[in-house]
Amino acid sequence: MTTLRLPRMLRQLMHRRIVMVSALVLLVIAVLAIGAPLFAGADPNDTAVLERLKPPSAQHLLGTDELGRDMYARIVHGARYSLSIAALTALGSVLFGTLIGLVAGFFRRLDAPLMRVVDAMMSFPDILLAIALVAILGASLANVVLALVLVYTPRVARVVRASTLVVRELLFIEAVRALGVRTSRILWRHVLPNLLSPILVQVSFIFAYAILAEAGLSFLGVGMPPEIPTWGTMVAGSQQYADRAFWVVLFPGLAIILTALSLQVLGDGVRDLLDPKLKKAA
Repeated sequence: MTTLRLPRMLRQLMHRRIVMVSALVLLVIAVLAIGAPLFAGADPNDTAVLERLKPPSAQHLLGTDELGRDMYARIVHGARYSLSIAALTALGSVLFGTLIGLVAGFFRRLDAPLMRVVDAMMSFPDILLAIALVAILGASLANVVLALVLVYTPRVARVVRASTLVVRELLFIEAVRALGVRTSRILWRHVLPNLLSPILVQVSFIFAYAILAEAGLSFLGVGMPPEIPTWGTMVAGSQQYADRAFWVVLFPGLAIILTALSLQVLGDGVRDLLDPKLKKAA
């Protein structure tokens, strides 16, 4: 019987129990989000005034909110929105940040002006910059994603730029440049593949940051519209009832914390494996 040959990194991750538990938690949350209509059962926006603020029971596993809406259904459907926002934010930040970092790190003349813009953006606290951008653009899913992309792109740009500065000086890069290979081909075929490790780690961290940032924006009233059931809007809309029905805030808050924490643990595990200096002794 042949054994399944897994990549070395995946085999190493499987030996780390806390990392595998985090990955399993994220897998369950992702499956629930993708199959929300199948797993939720009830419509997340169906109201029943007579059932308002009911505690968890067999009929309502996680209780009901101030309008009698099923909390379990809202959290499952909210996972779809919250994870979509985080995924789009991570994707956009990585794409633009990688482009800026590559250009700044490889072309010396463009390094200083690009990095001064990046430094100026990073001089503002993340949440304050996001609040200002959403206030200017307006509260909608697209605008929240755009604001978060603008906030987290400089983080990726700095990491990619630092790695590009190192890769650019390697001997094989000098060799292909001496052979007259086009700059675009050097960047795409030789530099970028050597940056995948730090980029992959940044994806996991920004995914977690975006979930927390969206929740923070919604809690402050400048995030998603109230009718969209993200985890952040659930906490924001129900906080005034927390003294009478703790579950309306507890369960969405736990979903945010559990997802963000699992992403951080998974990102730390991947970083430790990819960076020999940070690799922990077995």
